[in-house]
Amino acid sequence: MKALMYIGERCIGEDQKTYIVAEMSANHCRDYTNAVGILRAAKAAGADAVKLQTFTPDGITVRSDSDRFRVGGGTLWDGRTLHDLYTEAYMPWEWQPKLKAIADELGLDLFSSAFDSSAVDFLEEMKVPVHKVASPEIVDIPLIEHMAHTGKPLIISTGMATLAEIDDAVSAARQAGTRQIALLKCTSAYPAPFEEMNLRTIPHLAQAFGVVAGLSDHTLGISAAVASVALGSLIIEKHFTLSRAIPGPDSAFSLEPQEFSAMVIAVREAEKALGEVRYGVTERERPSRDFRRSLFVVRDMKAGETFTEENVRSIRPGHGLLPRYLPDVLGRRAARDLKRATPLTWDMVA
Repeated sequence: MKALMYIGERCIGEDQKTYIVAEMSANHCRDYTNAVGILRAAKAAGADAVKLQTFTPDGITVRSDSDRFRVGGGTLWDGRTLHDLYTEAYMPWEWQPKLKAIADELGLDLFSSAFDSSAVDFLEEMKVPVHKVASPEIVDIPLIEHMAHTGKPLIISTGMATLAEIDDAVSAARQAGTRQIALLKCTSAYPAPFEEMNLRTIPHLAQAFGVVAGLSDHTLGISAAVASVALGSLIIEKHFTLSRAIPGPDSAFSLEPQEFSAMVIAVREAEKALGEVRYGVTERERPSRDFRRSLFVVRDMKAGETFTEENVRSIRPGHGLLPRYLPDVLGRRAARDLKRATPLTWDMVA
């Protein structure tokens, strides 16, 4: 049985178009006008949805200059404290219902990653169609259970998670009441190197858990997202910015509108190219049948004359007998006079 998910009225499944999400993240840069511009640009670029993040700096961490609260390890944010980073990335909650109303007018789905229970309750008041579990929160089982109690579909990013941790999260969500779950393959590096993407995990997630699977992509460019479609990705989430020239925590690995549009076009082309299991001639291939080889009379022949390699050959176009019949024809006689360049048929063979 094929896994399906419904986000609002949109069905997400194997026979449906890939659901493409523009991740706003911190690219609003604490400017409401910028946030609205991202919504409109995402719609114009072909996104199906825009995703926000709903948290407060004090809800996600505490203010501390301790080394354990300071980012390190070769990231874009090395040296910054977690509190300072999330203060910059924070989107005021009062913006979000207004952005939801604009998205509704545009025909865009809008939802968010909630980072604590109060954020889930707030998003429920906004009537979001789906809840999102960010990769670091996949181990926060109480948060997942709180989301699942809403009965809404869940999209869970799996960056850094072991198979056992994913199983814990999916089991908790199902036991708490959610039946519609999507798992996104994610590499939690910013940007993510291509050699660590391991896109072949996508069909394994779908098969192992019986869910819709997709990709949360932090690579530079669009190739990983497009390739994921060939492996069964049904949801693609990609960071989106009006311009990487606008400084922000996520701008360096986000797509600009024209790039996002190119990704959408490439994904839609990939979907068409996947098609179905099919052999034989397609409608557009029919004229190309003429380029096949077939048996032709290549010298004038009299009735009763023997067919030899000098007077019958396999050549283009494909209007005569298949070349496989040449051994059956050689040594037999012409049933009537035959002109050079005549496609050979069985009624010509005595």
